Amino acid sequence: MKTVVLGRSGLVATKPSLGCLPLQRCDKDYAVRLLRAAYDGGIRFFDTANAYTDSEEKIGLALSDVRSEIVLATKSAARDKAGVLAHIENSLRMMKTDYIDLFQFHQVPEVPDPDDPDGAYAGALEAKRRGWIGHIGVTTHRVQVAEACIDSGYFETVQFPFSYISSERDLALAARAKAANVGYIAMKGLAGGMLTNVRACQAFMSQYDNVVPIWGVQELGQLDQWLAVAEEDPPMDEELKAFIARERKELSGSFCRSCGYCMPCPVGIEIRNCARMNMLLRRSPWQQYMTDEWYEKMHRIEDCIGCRSCASKCPYQLDTPNLLKFMLKDYDEFYETHKDLV
Repeated sequence: MKTVVLGRSGLVATKPSLGCLPLQRCDKDYAVRLLRAAYDGGIRFFDTANAYTDSEEKIGLALSDVRSEIVLATKSAARDKAGVLAHIENSLRMMKTDYIDLFQFHQVPEVPDPDDPDGAYAGALEAKRRGWIGHIGVTTHRVQVAEACIDSGYFETVQFPFSYISSERDLALAARAKAANVGYIAMKGLAGGMLTNVRACQAFMSQYDNVVPIWGVQELGQLDQWLAVAEEDPPMDEELKAFIARERKELSGSFCRSCGYCMPCPVGIEIRNCARMNMLLRRSPWQQYMTDEWYEKMHRIEDCIGCRSCASKCPYQLDTPNLLKFMLKDYDEFYETHKDLV
């Protein structure tokens, strides 16, 4: 399996690596099987977060006996020193380890202030002094923040959404990180589940020798698929180029990436999924969205109070309220023509 050195951190990550957010949706026994299968398949880099409910606990159950052979990365969304230290201490306990290879500030809206003695960065430095963490990174969904983090010199890695439908500015982050000797971790390589051609995804990622994709996997069959395509490592041939060009044309623009910055909604709209419903209906098994539960979720859009809080927080500058109205109209039309087929 290919490996990538994460910039000046010196940490060596396998390409591909495993994003552990989906472990939340697995029971413990299945999650342990999945993690061990990933390890047995050659994956050595595992990325999780304090916010991913019990994913850290499952990692501890599955991989503590091979701790010296793997790289563990986790995150905290705490914005103060005390919160960061408490989260790191809990992560150590959950993952049954006495050190974390890579600690990351989670989904930052701006560059953390390294000069604030009570701030989050001070917490990470204190954790490093205590030997709890080895290296400090950052994650964000805002391209201007990612650029600033890379340029700041404060972080050894940056994690950002990165796929073949990313904008040119987003794609340029990989080269920017490489020039600054900052490790680059690619999250949302499937664009929130919208990309389904694993050969195209693999060929795209293979073009960037400094990028580590972390695929979110929650089923053994999915893991087998990623391990197989990593071994094949298909080249970016003309067929795949043409396929990606069509995908970019279809999915670029007013496309919700499901980052969740817009949440929570004051009237309970599940924005991160409702705002991309047209794609979910056409690019995944649509039957799951024909339930009474999903009908009610979509029609909660009618309760929108027009506060535009979601639009103001969207890192992709989407007009979210109008996008939601369009999605509801499209959903209702789809529902009427498909509900009797379930």
